Amino acid sequence: MAVVGSFLQVFRREWCRMCSRRIYFLSVVLLPLFLIFFMSTIFGTGQMERIPIAIVDADNTATSRSVARNIAAVPTFDVVTWYADDMAARRALERKEIYGYLSIPPDFEADMLRGAGATLCYYYHYALLAVGGEVMSAFEMGLLPVRMAPIVLDAVALGGDENTMETFLLPMETDSHTLYNPSLNYAAYLSQPIFFIMFQVLVLLVTLYAMGHETKYATGENWLQAANGNILAAVLGKLLPYFLFFSAEALLANYIFFEIVRIPFSGSWFVLQLSSILFVIATQSVAVVLFSLFPAFSLVISVVSMVGSLGATLSGLTFPLSAMSPIVRYVAALFPIRHFTRLVQMIVYYNGYLASCWSILALLLLYPLIALLLLPRLKRLILSHRYDTFG
Repeated sequence: MAVVGSFLQVFRREWCRMCSRRIYFLSVVLLPLFLIFFMSTIFGTGQMERIPIAIVDADNTATSRSVARNIAAVPTFDVVTWYADDMAARRALERKEIYGYLSIPPDFEADMLRGAGATLCYYYHYALLAVGGEVMSAFEMGLLPVRMAPIVLDAVALGGDENTMETFLLPMETDSHTLYNPSLNYAAYLSQPIFFIMFQVLVLLVTLYAMGHETKYATGENWLQAANGNILAAVLGKLLPYFLFFSAEALLANYIFFEIVRIPFSGSWFVLQLSSILFVIATQSVAVVLFSLFPAFSLVISVVSMVGSLGATLSGLTFPLSAMSPIVRYVAALFPIRHFTRLVQMIVYYNGYLASCWSILALLLLYPLIALLLLPRLKRLILSHRYDTFG
């Protein structure tokens, strides 16, 4: 009972501290809610549309204008301007005023009619991989009829059948069945994971700030006195108010993404919400571990910022870990966001339930166990006053 009393005393102390400073309201309430709103609306329809491109028509014939109309009709594109030469279009592309352009050379129609190997060139900005891939794919699809037209016209002129010729040119038709995300909606596989990637940085920083504030302003001993010297009660009581807020926001985020935004979902709702709560616990535990190892406030904030940034890459969302080196894959296993991303993918894409996800859930429970082992070190550092007033 004494431990419970100490825990409640620290909890009340931290609750009063949290309510007395606006920075906590901003970081614990407003920022997470803004992230939820931002990530649930940023992708709009979920597909890239109206990407600005340009056309360079050096031929200016009926055929070139027909090609330009076909490209302008592609929903992915928004033809924002026409250029007189390739150099002007290239400079606009380099300045990212446009993300691609089609170049129709002089004598294109004449070369096409006499079968002299008419050539169309298109250029696109590939520094942004997602945009570059969309532009390339849209150009390929938009120009496909133009590529086939000369051969079909020649065959028809020689007495061939147009349908037969098209079958000869395209002997196999692609019948695509996109799994898990049939509408190719970016929001379906990016919104929820990216929110939690940014959310973990916020959880780490707030947790570190709450504990680092004690050493920065030399109040660590008062913190321990409120817990009657029990470091476990001190840490749990301090982190509980933030855990309650962050867990509620994680559950709210899942509800908005899967019930309001309507991301396709057919797995276990219970396991999804449980994994979100365990993710908050694991992330707070990582903050405790880092603070126990680097209790100097300015140093640990830098370390946490680095850990949060690496977590975005090592989650496996932006680049598959299977394509990274083995050392990087082992390092990725140290980050809770990696295991949480795997959990979400199993639940959302493969209808994962508790029986198939328990091993990854167990990995998230290792983080609080590691934090528990470092609590004696944390207590010694607080009592030593070694890092008090370090900025």
